[in-house]
Amino acid sequence: MKAYKAAITHGLDGRLVEPDWPPLTLNELQVLLDQYSFLGNPLELLSVSPRPLSAAAVVATDRAPIFVKRHHSLVRNQEALGEEHRFMAHLRSNGIAVPRVFALDIGETAIQFGEWIYEIHEVAQGVDLYKDAISWTPFRSVNDAHAAGLALARFHEAAGGYDAPPRRNRQLVAGFTVFSSPRPGEELDRYVESRPALREYLHTRTCRDEAFALLLPFHAQLTPLLPSLAPLWTHNDWHASNLLWSDDGPKSQPVAVIDFGLADRTYAVHDLAHAIERNIVDWLALVNDPAHTEDVAVHYDHLFALLDGYESARPLSPEESLALAPMLALCHAEFALSETDYFLSVLHSQERAWYACEGYFILHARWFRSAAGNHLLDAIRTWAAGKQSAPGPVTR
Repeated sequence: MKAYKAAITHGLDGRLVEPDWPPLTLNELQVLLDQYSFLGNPLELLSVSPRPLSAAAVVATDRAPIFVKRHHSLVRNQEALGEEHRFMAHLRSNGIAVPRVFALDIGETAIQFGEWIYEIHEVAQGVDLYKDAISWTPFRSVNDAHAAGLALARFHEAAGGYDAPPRRNRQLVAGFTVFSSPRPGEELDRYVESRPALREYLHTRTCRDEAFALLLPFHAQLTPLLPSLAPLWTHNDWHASNLLWSDDGPKSQPVAVIDFGLADRTYAVHDLAHAIERNIVDWLALVNDPAHTEDVAVHYDHLFALLDGYESARPLSPEESLALAPMLALCHAEFALSETDYFLSVLHSQERAWYACEGYFILHARWFRSAAGNHLLDAIRTWAAGKQSAPGPVTR
């Protein structure tokens, strides 16, 4: 059995850093695969994921390569992974290329050894064009943006009919409960109270009240539209790096979707807003220089290509189109709070929590109230208004 060099992961400011979680080893993989005898024995770690929230690798076995992901039990348990895996199975049954999760003889798709929880997937087919890209970095091209939008629309069509309830009080989930409530202040109180480490952190800081005040006008814009939005299970991390691609050419298309850790029951337009937030705005520039909001690049050509691709397969309703701008300003909030809690209650890092709360929750909220942020939201509002005034199809 061959060893693999120590992993590095994506840091919060875009730099490569030492991993928070110990990399997978061949010895532990042998113990794991003894429970999955049909998968063979591990021979070599072919690649190690640079993603920071778990430890994962593509592993060569004496039968076929597999993808193994290990979580700490404070972050995921078997029930939580089952929520993700059932959604993935629904998508597969509706034609979306999602890697199959291998199950034990008893039907479980995750297994626990001590403090660790493991899941094993087949290796997704396709080219990992964005393997070194992190969220908040742009598409390579307008073609990739259009193709990602089209794939997201097909994903949403396939997700229809999946009626599992929302995930509750999970670590690192990008839900939408606070600002979907008619009383977001009360919902935010409930969210924070259920997370003791987050509650203690926010008690000594102003970031909660400041961000909430900045975001409240967007909630007022969204509220009248919410009754018209159909709940839907969504991916909530639709970045180009979570897609596998047909080739590395100028006409490449997504051929598989991976990484369902942030999935939850929200709305299609919430997922689309996340796709814009993840791919279109250069947030790393804001983290590294928060005083110069005007220097944050917005890739408008990619934005409209993404929207055109999406609407070529699933045109947004008038209400969804109007909801997109305020949803874009709001969609980051819950994951920023969830990530803050993760850094506090799992990693016990005040420094990382600062990046998630002050550097993500607040800075993004401030930016959307700045001239640069308003310019992006106005561009989306203009696009939505143009859709409302466009002539409909001719009837005979």
